[in-house]
Amino acid sequence: MRGWGRVPEMFTDVDTICPFCGVGCHLVLRVHDGKVVAVYPGADDINEGKLCIKGWSAHEFIHHPKRLTSPLMRDDRSREFRAVSWDEALAFIKNRLEKVLAEEGADAVNILGSAKCTNEDNYALQKFARAVIGTPHIDHCARLCHASTVTGLAAAFGSGAMTNSINELADAEVILVIGSNTTEQHPLVGRRILRAVQEHHATLIVADPRRIDLAGEAHCYLQHRPGTDTALINGLLQVIIAEGMEDRPFIRERTEGFDEFAASLADYTPARVAEITGVPADKIIEAAHRYGRAGSAAIVYAMGITQHVSGTDNVLALANLAMATGNLGKPSTGINPLRGQNNVQGACDMGVLPDVYPGYRPVGDPSVKAFFSTAWKTDRLPGGPGLSLCEMMDAVLAQRTKWMYIMGENPALSDPDSAHVRRALETVEFLVVQDIFETDTTAYAHVVLPAASYAEKDGTFTSTERRVQLVRRAVEPIGESRPEWQVIAELARMRGYKEMNWESVGALFDEIARVTPLYGGMSHDRLAGGGLQWPCPDRDHGGTPYLHKDKFARGKGRFIPVRYNPPPELPDKDYPMVLTTGRSLFQFHTGTMTRKSPTLQAQLDEAYVEIHPDDAAGSGIDDGQEVTVASRRGRIRLAARVTETVPEKTLFIPFHFAEAAANELTLRTLDPKSKIPELKVCAVRIEL
Repeated sequence: MRGWGRVPEMFTDVDTICPFCGVGCHLVLRVHDGKVVAVYPGADDINEGKLCIKGWSAHEFIHHPKRLTSPLMRDDRSREFRAVSWDEALAFIKNRLEKVLAEEGADAVNILGSAKCTNEDNYALQKFARAVIGTPHIDHCARLCHASTVTGLAAAFGSGAMTNSINELADAEVILVIGSNTTEQHPLVGRRILRAVQEHHATLIVADPRRIDLAGEAHCYLQHRPGTDTALINGLLQVIIAEGMEDRPFIRERTEGFDEFAASLADYTPARVAEITGVPADKIIEAAHRYGRAGSAAIVYAMGITQHVSGTDNVLALANLAMATGNLGKPSTGINPLRGQNNVQGACDMGVLPDVYPGYRPVGDPSVKAFFSTAWKTDRLPGGPGLSLCEMMDAVLAQRTKWMYIMGENPALSDPDSAHVRRALETVEFLVVQDIFETDTTAYAHVVLPAASYAEKDGTFTSTERRVQLVRRAVEPIGESRPEWQVIAELARMRGYKEMNWESVGALFDEIARVTPLYGGMSHDRLAGGGLQWPCPDRDHGGTPYLHKDKFARGKGRFIPVRYNPPPELPDKDYPMVLTTGRSLFQFHTGTMTRKSPTLQAQLDEAYVEIHPDDAAGSGIDDGQEVTVASRRGRIRLAARVTETVPEKTLFIPFHFAEAAANELTLRTLDPKSKIPELKVCAVRIEL
């Protein structure tokens, strides 16, 4: 990777990877006198020498005065935190862990990993959970964003990851964007899509309840009702198959279950789907023709598809659409879920999930358990799957689990039905939180450990396109903060476990490669040239730009019929509007990093609710006026933005702001297949 121009003698430039969304943009951190003073884009083909505003501001939180710089312990009497040494903090954690294991057993322990931390951090944490403690309860925030992607695509294809590469979008004849506000959530991918349309004459289909910016560039815009994605996708498929646009040779040679699936579409005629979705029948037919007749068509989606109780069904419907038209196993096609955080793909790859070991090997398979028992030299491995993130909170409240370790997550703000989560965090007998700042979640901790930021450690992130890339330390850890994997390894040694004595982060990654076939041919040395896309099974392999070239990971692709089911909570006379949530271009996730950035705060520093002009007029609401939005779970007060971006009877709130937290209002009802909560549809009312 090349730096940004000639570097003056008093500065040092360090190449690394952006800590925000999952695109994996290369950054150059400019260092002076031990501090990161600026960020520049890396000049390569991932981000093409460009950055979004968050990337350009990615240095501003690193040296913020509110960084955690020493371990903190809560005083039993005053309930206030006091700074302590690492020795005291770790000894206290170890003693409380020994106590719960002696009294309750390993099943009483919950562990949460992080999509913000490196692969090495996450691998160490799940190994600590399983090999050192013996608990099956390990999860992370993929449960809130792409658990349904992993579940759905694994069932259909045998692999739950993005099938193609970002740069292939340039040559797609048709791009279907559904449930992804790409120009705001993943701006550098959004830029690729716009270039494909404007310079390469690709056809763009956009399906989204909000009239997002990409809708203005679309050849066909489908504004469907929130929560009706399965019906809409089935409607496209019904037209494609009824009119003979399916790829019969591909279906015959590469798939199974087509006839049963095709029969399941009988009820999804354009007229019926129009009734369900609100999209005119002629628009459904037009979109089906555009996608079905393309020589190469790529699907791009994000959390607008996944964050539903029907999230897995939505993903399966998209898999059916790609298989039926033969848009898999070749360039510029495929299913392309855009991961929301920098390393959510990697955390999943590392096995920070309750049902799989590293490399997605099932915990319920005795041969897999035997392999890891031997590799990790332990007899403590749990016998089956553990609790998911939301289930952990329920288990705490039911007194079934007592001890929790949270690494780099902020569930008090990010999880649905925030009041329920706060009750759980208040209830748990012992809580350790490891982070770079105090957060809404550290407020409930008994011990808080200061973590190193992305600029203060070496390791790897895995981007949304399965690209494993080096993260490089630019400055020393702030204060007494430490890389997470080092802290976890020390706790393992304190328990007498000798198989986490890695001499370096590179040695830790070498272990990952030994036990994870997808990463088998990788090492830190090999990744120095710009990264490799998994699967990369051996040292002679150059990585895999697109999946399923000759066969699917499961052999044949599997068509799985899915039916439309309405969202679990619909508007009624008491709560007559629908709320949907999402992100802003200028903030990120729970704001832990971006709300420490002066540049980003100057762009957006408070919550808002979007409301259609007709709804605003009917309620006497003016643009900028403070209003209350209430659901059956809570109420928040925030400013109204009167805009035609949202349709009538629909509100939109970004979820970044603790002082007006959208998740005070949302549902914790779960998708039965992937255990992802319903975050995109709930019934609300708006009040003055």
